[in-house]
Amino acid sequence: MVSASSLTISDGAADETPTLVPAKPDAAKPTRKSAHAHHLGHRDRLRQRAKAGGFVALPDYELLELYLFRTYPRGDVKPLAKALLTRFGSLGGVLGATIEELATVPGVGETAAMDLKLLHEATLRAGRDKIVKRPVISSWSALLGYVRVALANESREQFRVLFLDKKNQLIADEVMNRGTVDHAPVYPREVMRRALELSSSNIITVHNHPSGDPTPSRPDIDMTKQIVEAGKALKIAVHDHLVVGREGVASFKALGLM
Repeated sequence: MVSASSLTISDGAADETPTLVPAKPDAAKPTRKSAHAHHLGHRDRLRQRAKAGGFVALPDYELLELYLFRTYPRGDVKPLAKALLTRFGSLGGVLGATIEELATVPGVGETAAMDLKLLHEATLRAGRDKIVKRPVISSWSALLGYVRVALANESREQFRVLFLDKKNQLIADEVMNRGTVDHAPVYPREVMRRALELSSSNIITVHNHPSGDPTPSRPDIDMTKQIVEAGKALKIAVHDHLVVGREGVASFKALGLM
């Protein structure tokens, strides 16, 4: 027989189940049958709580646990949910982690990592839906929510550009450069070249600070000035530069930096 604590999760195809690692016999511990019944009962109870009180009433680890039920049809996934949150600091951190980073958590294999990234992508696209086909400037809170989902938990700097048409509607959101933990190279000419290709009249530049603090740095300020100057000759306006961190989003325009 096996103990409940001897259940470990082995990732695999959707029809695979967590691997049971036999433990030394111990009459005081539950049998395999009773351990399975306990976990099945826990899943049912958690689903009923979610149904009765709504997902909003669940703590992050239980929400993540519910999602992992779909990846792992059997076994106790609560330890894995808690391990993920401990490793990445928050639910957003878990979803924002790369597949390679997720795989560093014991018990997370390719299937689980792909499922978590699928959830992240779905969340990102849902946020994007709120800002397409409408003036971005009038959907500012939705825009801030979108860039936070996209960048707040990235472990390396990204420089992105939101290309807008004459009505300030989103044409494209593109990653122009990826960098290191504290620097992403930016080339103003490349930004403007891409804006011309897309027939974009206005842009919003965005980058993240993996440190978590969105406070603009002196290089951020200098780089933004260069992009603004490059746009003037082409009549391409830079509406704002947003710096995203886990602690929030800093707007150059709101801070009087442009």
